[in-house]
Amino acid sequence: MLFLIYPIIRYNLIVKQIRNLPNRDRISVLIATILLAFTLAKFTNIPEQTINFQAVGIFIPLVINLNTVVALLVTGMTAAGTDWLLRDHPNLGKRSTLPHWVLPAFSAWVIHVALSSLTVSPPWWLAFSLGGFLLLLVIVGEYVLLDTEDIRHPIAELGLNALAYSLFLVMAVSLRSVDVRLFILLPALTIAVGMVSLRILNIGLGEPWPIAQALVSLVVVSQFAAVLHYLPITPIGFGLLLLGLVYGINTFIINLKDEENIRKAAIEPLSVLLAIWLMALVMR
Repeated sequence: MLFLIYPIIRYNLIVKQIRNLPNRDRISVLIATILLAFTLAKFTNIPEQTINFQAVGIFIPLVINLNTVVALLVTGMTAAGTDWLLRDHPNLGKRSTLPHWVLPAFSAWVIHVALSSLTVSPPWWLAFSLGGFLLLLVIVGEYVLLDTEDIRHPIAELGLNALAYSLFLVMAVSLRSVDVRLFILLPALTIAVGMVSLRILNIGLGEPWPIAQALVSLVVVSQFAAVLHYLPITPIGFGLLLLGLVYGINTFIINLKDEENIRKAAIEPLSVLLAIWLMALVMR
């Protein structure tokens, strides 16, 4: 009888540890609204406006179109919607939900940039569906992270880190593929590096706002991106070179938390950095 009873007891313990999920109706409304905004941006044509201004003697045309408006709209809407979902978590207490907004907002922004760089075709619809699914995973992952005793907590941490780096790669490749000018590319990538590093370091270091550490990654990667902009490399090579650097810096900072020996802390990030860069050189 024991071999029959044990699996039942084990199953009940696991179910008790899987304790909370976002409200199904709320998250359905949020994802559907964001996907509707993506669709309207692609199938609606509104004349763009150009605002010309000068900064330090450089003439800069600022183009405001529907894509710009939708990017701001979906980013803000995703952040607000994530807060709306997290407020329902029984373990939230008096904790701030602000750190949990960063990655969902970044995800919505990246998905919009990727969709706007594609023409409406079967690959666009595939990216549209995949984008909605990834956004759902990110929001659910952030919800799970609020409960440290949930059996899915370690999986959520690893999953969010992987999704953050993947979305950064998509962002870098998308910006490179549309061949935007440096004064547009650099601010967009700087914001992307800052958001990704801030959330990953927040999870890895356990600090609410590791701003100083994130600034290290932001400054180094943005300068490296400015140099790469003028080199004849493919979009995927460009994205992989930046991804390797972002991963290497963030992982090294996190490893320093537990390792007093700098050499040991650098082994893993340096190995992955070289592997990604080698892949980038092969695909250039």
